[in-house]
Amino acid sequence: MFQGASVFVLVVLAVVVFYLLRAIRMVPQGYNYTVERFGRYIRTLGPGLGLIVPFIDRIGAKQNMMERVIPVPSQEVITKDNAMVTVDGVAFYQVLDAARATYEVNNLENAIINMTMTNIRTVMGSLELDNLLSQRDEINHRLLSVVDKATEPWGVKMTRIEIKDINPPRDLVDSMARQMKAEREKRASILEAEGLRQAAILKAEGEKQSVVLQAEGRREAAFKDAEARERSAEAEAKATEMVSNAIASGNVQAINYFVANNYIKALETLAQSPNQKVLMMPVEASSVIGSIAGISELAREAFGTQPQPTPPARRTGSGVPGIPSKSS
Repeated sequence: MFQGASVFVLVVLAVVVFYLLRAIRMVPQGYNYTVERFGRYIRTLGPGLGLIVPFIDRIGAKQNMMERVIPVPSQEVITKDNAMVTVDGVAFYQVLDAARATYEVNNLENAIINMTMTNIRTVMGSLELDNLLSQRDEINHRLLSVVDKATEPWGVKMTRIEIKDINPPRDLVDSMARQMKAEREKRASILEAEGLRQAAILKAEGEKQSVVLQAEGRREAAFKDAEARERSAEAEAKATEMVSNAIASGNVQAINYFVANNYIKALETLAQSPNQKVLMMPVEASSVIGSIAGISELAREAFGTQPQPTPPARRTGSGVPGIPSKSS
């Protein structure tokens, strides 16, 4: 009897252990498990230990909740200007709702790949080839916006879509290279012509300023010369007036000064003449000396000094002043 009871207890314990093993589920970090009861989704198990009803509930799907990357296969795309290019890329996504990712779409990754490829053809087909090669950021942004909105009902968040390679045909690449070379040569010619134009303009401006400055210099010099001539004429007029006043007052020395001054100026002009190589002498030296004496008399009168009397010459036996006579 006791032996049968112990066997029953062992059977019960085995059933309990088996039941617990079937009821306890351990979910790893980064995963979510869906629970189905009689084939119908009822709840989701998060990371850690979870309990289900054995033989009634079962694990439906094990969804990876981490961000994942899937390659987008290469495909040919016709651009707006009818150029054929080969394009491939990568897509990054993350499952936010395990139930919708499991039950709203069949084969989630395949659906994302096809959705991405379709929108790549749509977006790139609306652009010309030049914009296609230069506006990758805009293409990636438009693709991400469209695909993320399309996959939202699946409980998926598209985090990034990147275009990897855009490969035009070889003949098109060669044509683009020739076009780029011609464009660069055109820009170089334009820059060279612009440089020559600027240099000519600056040179003309410099010559203009030089002419203006020279004209201003000549005008200033003319003003200075005129002013100097005016002052010289004023001085000459004043001197003539003074001489005239002196003559009117009966001063004969003033006449001598006036004549001697003009006489000396005439000699100076003759000496400085480029065609005058020889000056014939003698000139009337006595007249010049007399004029100079008149000038000295005028100077004495101007400064108020009296002429010094000349001592009488001592006569010697020879009869010639300053020469002693011979003794007998």
